[in-house]
Amino acid sequence: MTIYKVKDYGEMSRKAADVIAAQVVLKPDCVLGLATGSSPEGMYKELVRRYEEGVLDFSKVTTVNLDEYKGLAPQHEQSYRRFMDSNLFDHVNIDKSRTFVPNGLAEDSEQECRDYEQLLVRQGRQDIQLLGIGNNGHIGFNEPGDCFLCDTHCVALAPSTIEANKRFFASEADVPRYAYSMGIRSIMRAKKILLVASGEAKANALKEALYGPVTPQVPGSILQLHPDVVVVADAAAGSKLP
Repeated sequence: MTIYKVKDYGEMSRKAADVIAAQVVLKPDCVLGLATGSSPEGMYKELVRRYEEGVLDFSKVTTVNLDEYKGLAPQHEQSYRRFMDSNLFDHVNIDKSRTFVPNGLAEDSEQECRDYEQLLVRQGRQDIQLLGIGNNGHIGFNEPGDCFLCDTHCVALAPSTIEANKRFFASEADVPRYAYSMGIRSIMRAKKILLVASGEAKANALKEALYGPVTPQVPGSILQLHPDVVVVADAAAGSKLP
């Protein structure tokens, strides 16, 4: 595991963009596992800037996203499909037919989970899987629990996750209570994992994930067992790391 503790959010975003950009340059037809949320927003802006400067070409890239809220249409302003379009896909030359996000409006949740898992297998191992980390240590929407869930599943969001995400909605009541998420096995089969963390609120979770026991009560702790993990944390998020 390689850990970079950097000065601030801007430097975190640039460092994370370096990792993704290097992968795209070295393997133009790579498979990128992508994440949403406030932590990677700056990284996506940096990737768009490099594309606009002619440094990056996304035309052969395939992407698979970690998760999506259950019940939100792709056009909903808080859907993760909309997030990816707004922050990356609409601004680079990627083929949107090769960008995959779970279907939040699927009528049969169990079938959607099976279909998305099969899609992940067909695309092959992610060359890089981007992750953030929740205040409670979740990765994707794999919430703390009694066991690690292997494959794509529909999960009831923890109260702490709903609390953290309510800032994006008009009220807490508007936050979806369920979401689709890649499972732990789906994440861990990636060839490389890139974890970004920003802000003091992530400091405890990051310390427990990287240096605490491997336990499903801190889902991010499973990353200790992966052979190639890069962590980029700003000073606040990394403040409790050795």
